[in-house]
Amino acid sequence: MTRWDACQYESGSMVVELVVLVPLLVLVALLCVALGRFEMAREQVIGAARSGAEAASVMATASQAEAAASAAAVPSVFGQARACSHLGVRTNVSRYEPGGSVAVTVACQVSLSDLFVPGVPGVVRVEATEDAPIDPYRVVG
Repeated sequence: MTRWDACQYESGSMVVELVVLVPLLVLVALLCVALGRFEMAREQVIGAARSGAEAASVMATASQAEAAASAAAVPSVFGQARACSHLGVRTNVSRYEPGGSVAVTVACQVSLSDLFVPGVPGVVRVEATEDAPIDPYRVVG
């Protein structure tokens, strides 16, 4: 084998390596983007549920607590970089009494369909529930 033949072999091997490695690297990058979107949405949902529960726990009545939870949760999600869509807020006021608690559940959908990653669903649902205690020494109407 001459020196020229050895150079041609090495350049052909480089093409094969690129053909195999580039799709794998692109797939890994897309998986990182998908996981990043999911994690961002999860953090937003947890923060929104916490904000809603804290806002609801200081209200005087259960109906005011439900309204305050929604009013506090929605800006927490949509005020940041938006990863969530179809936001839903549920408030459980069944234990809304002095010494009880209020629970707020926030759920949203994360779209991953634009990434075209094999094995990754097009939409993922993210949900979080947070509880906040109600002061046992205050009067609830």
